Amino acid sequence: MKTELVDVSPTRKEIKIEVEPEVVRAAFDRISDRYAKQASVPGFRRGHAPRAVVRTRFKSEIRGDVLRELIPDAVNNAIEKHELAAIGEPDVHLDSNEALERIGENAISFHVGVEVLPKVELGKYKGFEATRRIRPVTDEDINRMVEGLREASAALQPVEHRPAESGDTVTVSFRGKFIDHPEDEDINVEDVDVTLGGAGVQQEFTDNLTGAKADDEKTFVVDYPKDFSSKGLAAKKVEYRAKVSAVRVKELPELDDEWARSLGDKFDSVETLRAKIREDLQKRAEAEADNRLRSELMRQLLEAHQFEVPESLVEHQTQYRLESVVRDMIGRGIDPRSQESNWEGAREELKTQAEEDVRGSMLLERIAEEEQINVPDKEIEAEIDAIAQASRQSKEQVRGVLTKDGGERSIANRLRNRKALDLLRENAHVTDEDWSDERQEPETQEPEIRSQHSE
Repeated sequence: MKTELVDVSPTRKEIKIEVEPEVVRAAFDRISDRYAKQASVPGFRRGHAPRAVVRTRFKSEIRGDVLRELIPDAVNNAIEKHELAAIGEPDVHLDSNEALERIGENAISFHVGVEVLPKVELGKYKGFEATRRIRPVTDEDINRMVEGLREASAALQPVEHRPAESGDTVTVSFRGKFIDHPEDEDINVEDVDVTLGGAGVQQEFTDNLTGAKADDEKTFVVDYPKDFSSKGLAAKKVEYRAKVSAVRVKELPELDDEWARSLGDKFDSVETLRAKIREDLQKRAEAEADNRLRSELMRQLLEAHQFEVPESLVEHQTQYRLESVVRDMIGRGIDPRSQESNWEGAREELKTQAEEDVRGSMLLERIAEEEQINVPDKEIEAEIDAIAQASRQSKEQVRGVLTKDGGERSIANRLRNRKALDLLRENAHVTDEDWSDERQEPETQEPEIRSQHSE
């Protein structure tokens, strides 16, 4: 077998392969004989048809079997010979159909496109300069957390001495008809809680249910905007008949030690609660500062190492990011199938981020190799234990899924990369500076899925 390697790019190689005539002939004869022993040919007893007749009758089948036998082995041997770290399936193209028409007489020539991991040459990865700024925890932050806990502890109490006001929760049963689309199925929902003036509540509900009492009935029209989160209601007009069954007001608990104790045994007073909140917020602020620091170090690492990365890995990471965006949209009640979503633009933006993800991962793997960073089995076990606790599954369940998906190796790679990033942090010149809002860069966000017409 003759091979020639063509260097297309750092991540794309082409191998020209020629399988010698004698090798092709041997395979052709061997497969022809197998057909002759098994084939039923009119005019001949089974297994006794001449080779020439069999070759004529089963020409395309024999030719296909010859190619299936010779090409995969030739490709694998060529990749191994040239020591290529191939990614995915090779792309095979026959050079000429003439040799196939006279198969067994001539050599078979083809070329193979192979995607490979590039050789990563390490430049500077130690001694980066960066700053660490911790957002200060203020009394306002603590007060906001305390009020959030009070809101979570609030109870809804019936209102009987007055009609519904802004902020009240009104329990309503709705019957709705689509005005512009009468063919659409009517809306029938029972005992829906509507907070008057609440976030996400259409203004028409607040306007028409303010002043209502239990057993009141109201009829009104809601004109839903084009960007309404529910695709079935967006840009539609619905006439509602609403029957109120209850009006309730939110009552917050008193901000006292008794309420604090109701939140758990570790709180014996409001002051203890506030101290714990301050401690937790401080830890969160420090973790956020460390994450920003790591992001800055990764940015500098990427800037210092520009190289081509495999397109298939970028596509895979782009798809992963895109699926994450879709899950986030669904979690926020947004229909990702909306025609207003500019997925083409979002995918291009995600692809840029995905390329940096892949390059960053390859750099960290290369640094881990250079620094001989290893991950002991006990650290993998600890990570599996953490996954089990976070997912509320047993370690055996988690391990079963990981074993099926090759996840333990993935965990080891992730831990190695984490250690490599820690090494960057340990070897960087980091200075602590005071927090300043205007000096902070905005957090990295997922791409905005805008309307194609929103200019």
